[in-house]
Amino acid sequence: MELEAQWWTGQLAADIHQALRYKELKLPSYKGQSPQLHLRRYFADLIAIVSNRFRLCPAARHLAVYLLDLFMDRYDISTQQLHVVALSCLLLASKFEEKEDSVPKLEQLNSLGCMTNMNLVLTKQNLLHMELLLLETFQWNLCLPTAAHFIDYYLSIAVHETDLHDGWPMVCLEKTKLYMAKYADYFLEVSLQDHEFLNYAPSLVATACVASSRIILRLSPTWPTRLHHLTAYSWDFLVPCIERLLIAHDNDVKEANKQKGQQAQSAQHAVFQPPAPSAQQASAQQHVPQYLQAQQSSLQYHHAAAQQQSCQQMLPSAPAAPYPLQTCPAALQSGAQARGHAQPGAAVALAVPLDVKPCLSVSYNRTYHVNGRYSCITPCFER
Repeated sequence: MELEAQWWTGQLAADIHQALRYKELKLPSYKGQSPQLHLRRYFADLIAIVSNRFRLCPAARHLAVYLLDLFMDRYDISTQQLHVVALSCLLLASKFEEKEDSVPKLEQLNSLGCMTNMNLVLTKQNLLHMELLLLETFQWNLCLPTAAHFIDYYLSIAVHETDLHDGWPMVCLEKTKLYMAKYADYFLEVSLQDHEFLNYAPSLVATACVASSRIILRLSPTWPTRLHHLTAYSWDFLVPCIERLLIAHDNDVKEANKQKGQQAQSAQHAVFQPPAPSAQQASAQQHVPQYLQAQQSSLQYHHAAAQQQSCQQMLPSAPAAPYPLQTCPAALQSGAQARGHAQPGAAVALAVPLDVKPCLSVSYNRTYHVNGRYSCITPCFER
């Protein structure tokens, strides 16, 4: 949307936020009834990859995926044409959110690998027709708030000097804010991968991304009063969405650790099981086992340490079951309906294992209360 850069820091931030919250109440309904719903993940990834290649802002990326979801929900389209639809959604979103010189060009889109593999060539006329169809579908209204439009406003107060890390003061506030921004961006991208997040209001998804980041970073209180007042969402109202995000995080960590373990095993196999020695090496073979036994303990230590290092962002799997729709918090307009979720239930302890951050003070095991039980590891980000 045509918002001033860093609007969340200006004097009109509260008014702009209220306007966005009002617009999200009027978002088109999503039913998840597309015959190509199983392809949705691929095209969401395609939009993300192309937007990253052209360095488009997160708002353009999220708006493009949202336009694609709404269009697929209403039309039965061939797989080949879905490539054109996805790229057209990205073009429309970039024209709406970005400056003109940042919008991808036609020849740049045709040079993409996916277009070559599908034997597709975009023409100016085809793009114009597709963009017109998209605009008519959405009644020429692209002012559709997404979670990416809210996240920066909530991140502005997500970390405060009064927050504690495992009950201890933070060593470096600025670095903690950087970690918070990275984790919030990670959870924001997780929300793009599963269409079930469309059942939540965009502001609720953005709020849950901040709350999930505070859980992973082990900041207390988990949901401070300042964030409750700013977002107008209580902790109980956020729990279902937070659960989905944490489950995706756990799956990513497990998958990353599994791949690292396989790589380490391959490396060990190459080191400890070399090809048959030559005749010249036969006389030296008797000394090799003793050397390996002497070094085995240290090698195991380094292997275990390697598994605790940062993991790559992987795509989530095994989404949780959907939750029934509920109304928005009372802090918003009375009687207004939001697309958020709430599910009461007994709170179970969330155990977070020890993982010391370089920017935080000495870490101790802590417990946070949330529905469900997770083992949330805190990987560093190396990107």
